[in-house]
This record gives sequence, structure tokens and C-alpha cells, in this order.
Amino acid sequence: MKVLLLYPNLRSMYVISTTMALFSALLKQDNHEVKLFDTTYWEFPEPEDGIVNQDKYKAATLQVQPYQKAKKQVPLYTTNVYEEFNQEVAAYEPDLIACTATEDMFPYAMKLLQSLRTKGKAKTILGGVFATFAPDKAIFPPEIDMICLGEGEYPLLELCKRIDQGQSYIDIPSLWVKQDGVIVKNKITRLTDVDHLPLLDLNIFDESRYYRPFAGKIYRTIPVETHRGCPYSCAYCNAPAKEKLYKEANLRFSRLKSIESVRRELLFYKNEVQAEYLFFWADTFLALSSQYLEELAEMYTSEIGLPFWCQTRPETLSDKRVRILKKMGIDTITLGVEHGNPQFREKILGRKNSNKTIIDSAHLLADYDIKCYVDNIVGFPTETRELAFDTIRLNRQLPVMSRSIYTFSPFHGAPLRDLAEELGYIDSNTIANSVYNMSLLNMPQFSKEAIEGVRRCFNLYLLLDEKRWPEIELAEQLTPEGDKIWENLIAECRERFFSPSATKND
Repeated sequence: MKVLLLYPNLRSMYVISTTMALFSALLKQDNHEVKLFDTTYWEFPEPEDGIVNQDKYKAATLQVQPYQKAKKQVPLYTTNVYEEFNQEVAAYEPDLIACTATEDMFPYAMKLLQSLRTKGKAKTILGGVFATFAPDKAIFPPEIDMICLGEGEYPLLELCKRIDQGQSYIDIPSLWVKQDGVIVKNKITRLTDVDHLPLLDLNIFDESRYYRPFAGKIYRTIPVETHRGCPYSCAYCNAPAKEKLYKEANLRFSRLKSIESVRRELLFYKNEVQAEYLFFWADTFLALSSQYLEELAEMYTSEIGLPFWCQTRPETLSDKRVRILKKMGIDTITLGVEHGNPQFREKILGRKNSNKTIIDSAHLLADYDIKCYVDNIVGFPTETRELAFDTIRLNRQLPVMSRSIYTFSPFHGAPLRDLAEELGYIDSNTIANSVYNMSLLNMPQFSKEAIEGVRRCFNLYLLLDEKRWPEIELAEQLTPEGDKIWENLIAECRERFFSPSATKND
């Protein structure tokens, strides 16, 4: 049978979708035909919807270094994406259109499906975190025939098998299926065996999608999975909800791939795909046990030896672990700091690490000459502008390469989503937007305009002397006068800290 994979994505998000690549590999292994419709190649067609180009925004607010052009640029299609999608469906005549979408991309996915003049014989299925944690909202649109809760590898394979054989699929575990005016809701009953998955089918992507920037340079980058799940319970994340969802089915979501499975993938990426850089995309890479990390490092050092990126939490670092990462050849690491007030961080975010731990971890990485990025969030439920400045003051103490700031977005499945609803900051029907957009929360003590003002001036507060903070505060105002001050300060900092002539003493 024919499957059209639909991947609604922003042009600035160039990392290859491992989900699409894995689905394609699994389906082709089962002798199905597969095509991918990837919207990354188009600029978002309707800027009035408030979709932000993430790369452009981060560059404009000094959150990333300027970088060289890629060896092969991602092509920019100037045609109408909705018309192109119509033509693809009409020409390919798929039996199934399978879409995965994050919550912020869900409206875009629906517009694509709604644009179809006809979908022919194709059934439609939606998966991803939004379908998992807001199933009633995800299955509501008439364009959606079914949704998948949780991991989609086995349900998708079974669905395609049954459609191909003309069999009923209303009882497939993990699927919610519309049938004769009712929704059949099947429970989750199994998890994917991560050690027996095929290698990613990267051929469905244009080769240009392999290239992405790290620390000012462009590399041919391939994403790598070592484990699924996260042992932490951050209130702004859906990881705790995933663990709970599977625990209710007597399953444990957190799983490690065997060293041999990881080795097989890494050798394929290095030797066959010609990867220059690897992207370990686990939520918390160093949630790994010491034994596993040491075995992984021994294999990686002797057989792979490529520079790589990972992300982790400050408290997972130690001198021994950083030495291991350095020996492996790590290039860049991202630390999730999120907020600078330890009491707020523990009470509201569910993170119990101290500021000293964060500062010491950043210094430890600097001692080993490992490039470090730091992630922060502003606009949490109950936060104030004064609390946001604790995040600024903490970041000023960190010897890191760059610092990113995101807006809290109330994604379904995150405990803070529930808190925002309980406090009346958002309506229960709200669909969360991107972390690069203005806040959706209506908080009397910290307005969405004030949150956006702090966010856009975040790196100005970090780069310029504290005696200039009153001037920067004027740039927080989302007015023509505030915009002009902000533009002038940004231009000054770009010249002083990011131009080729800038020195470390500036």
C-alpha cells in the first residue's frame, strides 16, 4: 500500500525528523511504498498566524553566533505549500496519510489537510505528543480519521498491514478510531523494542537537511537515539505524563538501547551517511548510568570519534563524567537551567538543584574547554518580572558560549498546563503555540507584553554593564520608541561582541 508521511515543520527547524525517518524505514521493510511531504522547504505561508522563524529570532536577539553558509543550502520553495500538497496527494493517491505534529504545529497540519480538495481513498491518522495528551482535541477535526496515543511504530505497522489486507483496524491498540459516528478508544498495551528497529531511512530527505549550525559552524549532522524517557519530573515538560501513561498500562516508558544497537547505528552514520557531527537528542543525555556511559564512551572513542552535541542537567555533571565526554570528543553541550530563583525552581518547576550546582557545572565545562549553551524560560505561571531577573543575574555568572531564552508555552501533558488553567491564565481550549511566540498566559502580575519585553532584552541584560539596565528597561516597551532603543542596543552589542573585530576583552 501507499503511505504519505506528512511532516508540518518550520523552515528554521532543520534537524532531520527521526520519527519520519524511522516510520519510513519500518514501512519499507514491510514492503509498503512511502513518500514524505516535508514543509521545511517552504516559508510559513501565513505570517499573520504569528509563526516565528526561530533562527531569525535567535539571531536578532543575540542568542546565537552568526554562522557560515551551509555547504548545501536547504532549498526554498516559493510555490504555495497548500497547492503543492494537493498536487502531491492527487498524483500519489495514497492509501494512508500519516501525520505527526507537535501542539504548536497542529493548526498548520489541520490547514494542510483542510486544504485538500479531495483525499481520494486515503485515511488520515495523526500522532505525536499533542494527539497523546489532548486526544479529544486532536481527533475532533473531521479531516482526522484516527489518532495514535503514545509510540507509533507498532500501531502504524499494524494499521498499514490491515488496510493493505482489507481488514478492520478499529481494535488496534493505541489507536482512537472514528467508526459510524462514535470513537473507538483502544488502550496502549505495548512499547517499541528500541533494540530491534531498522536504521533510519534518511533518503526521504533532501541531502541539504543534514546540515545544521553548531557554535558558528555548519556540519553534516545526524540525530542519534540512545534512550527514550527521562527520570526527572519537570513541571513544564510532558515526560512525567509519559511515564504515568505507560505505568497505567503496566509498562515502563524509560528504556535504554543496547550499546551494540547504538554502535550499529553510529557506524552506519559515520561510514555510509558520511556524518561529520552527531546530535544525541535525548532529553537528558547524562541520565545514563555510569556503567553505560563508560561502555558507550569506550566504543565511541575507539570506533566513532566524531564531534557531537548533547543536552543534560547541571546536576548530572561531575569531573569524571566531563572527562569522559571530553575524551569522547564532545564539541558542544546544552545545560537546562530554566530559572534563576532556586525556591521558585523547586516549588513551581519541580527542579531541586541549587544555583551553586549550576555555576559549578558551567565552570567545570569551561575548565575542560567544552563549549556550553544554556537554556532558560520566562513567563512561567505565577512568575513575576522580579523573579525573571533572578534568571538574568544567574546567567551573568555563567562562563558559557551563549544563552537562549524561551517563552513558557502551556503544552498539554505538562503539569504547569494544568496550573495555568486552574489559575485562569488560559482557557482549557487553548492550543499552545511555539516557545518563540509571545506568551499565551494572561497573568495580572506579569503581562504577556512584559514577558515579551524581558525576553527580547534578555541578552542585552547579560552583555551590557548593570549601570545601563535603566536604558535597557526602556527597550522592553513594545512601542515605536522602545523598538528604536532596542534596535540601537542590539546593533551596539552585535558590533562589540559578535563582529569579527570583537575581542574577548570587550
